[in-house]
Amino acid sequence: MRKNIVVIRSGGDIGTAIAHKLHRCGFKVLILETNHPLVIRRTVAFAQAIFNGEVEVEGVKAVKVEGLYEIIGAWEDNNIPIIIDKDCSILKEIPTDIIIDAIMAKRNLGTSIDMAPITVAVGPGFEAGVDVDVVIETNRGHHLGKLIFTGFAKTDTGVPGNIMGYSNERVIKAPCTGAIKILCDIGEIVTKEQIIAYIENEPIQAAIGGVLRGMIHENTMVTKGLKIADVDPRGCVEYCYTMSDKARAIAGGVLEAIFYIKKKKNIVL
Repeated sequence: MRKNIVVIRSGGDIGTAIAHKLHRCGFKVLILETNHPLVIRRTVAFAQAIFNGEVEVEGVKAVKVEGLYEIIGAWEDNNIPIIIDKDCSILKEIPTDIIIDAIMAKRNLGTSIDMAPITVAVGPGFEAGVDVDVVIETNRGHHLGKLIFTGFAKTDTGVPGNIMGYSNERVIKAPCTGAIKILCDIGEIVTKEQIIAYIENEPIQAAIGGVLRGMIHENTMVTKGLKIADVDPRGCVEYCYTMSDKARAIAGGVLEAIFYIKKKKNIVL
């Protein structure tokens, strides 16, 4: 296999924006996922291929694969392979040049600086120069997408970004533990206090009106407090099917980080 291989941990909306940009820039991208991704923005997440077999986001297709042979086949078809492998076992079979942790878990779930010649982590929970080569700032504001070479990204505030004066109201969290039954899905316009889903027999209401931009997968077992949906008060359905400004900014930071570390370490990809 030729070089320029990038392995991204997570195919959520942030990992998808990164994968999308790197794929279009000529890298061979492989996404690692869990067997049941807890993705909210499913329409712009390559992780949805775990459920559907394949998914396309803004003209780029990701396909679910099993094993090295199918990974190579996906690359030959100009697609992004995604495989269930939360422990990164496939790294034993693939000469990986770049590892990117985009899990957004706010803690390190096993990514280390010695896993590849270039290592990048997205968001808090990683120490730049120790856990990975570079950390990308994910907090909205002046430093979004900034490359951090020493220290940490800003601690997660727990407060969603403000849209039209709404912040916490936009995000819907599970009030209890159980399997979710969806009544309204992504792209639908909802009104304040409308019931959009049930968890067991507990109704889930929208706190504000707008377009349902995110909704966790049907029948997912959720735990109390887990983010399960996202309402965008702008009401623009198009935004449900395109990557966000935040995701694009972070992806740009990752691309810059790759070329910066490549130059700094004199790595030939």
